[in-house]
Amino acid sequence: MTIHFVVHDEGDSVGVVVVEGLTASNRIQGWVMDQDKMIDFDAKSDIPIGHKIAIKPIKAGDTIIKYGVDIGKAIADIAAGEHLHVHNVKTKRW
Repeated sequence: MTIHFVVHDEGDSVGVVVVEGLTASNRIQGWVMDQDKMIDFDAKSDIPIGHKIAIKPIKAGDTIIKYGVDIGKAIADIAAGEHLHVHNVKTKRW
């Protein structure tokens, strides 16, 4: 079994891709570390290693949680399995 992404806690809205070559339309698996459980769904985007993936649907304006910390807000709706980066997430700092 391959782990494609990791999530700190099931309350997080994103995980981090930990494999090269994650492409759209593949069934992917992630490990939720604090609960020591696996989750899976279809990737909806090509996502580079080290980048964020939505693990649940996120609405525009929602807070993004990674490692239990507020890292910004969604500026567009983001489906589970989509790539999160500067095109759909902004900091709340400015």
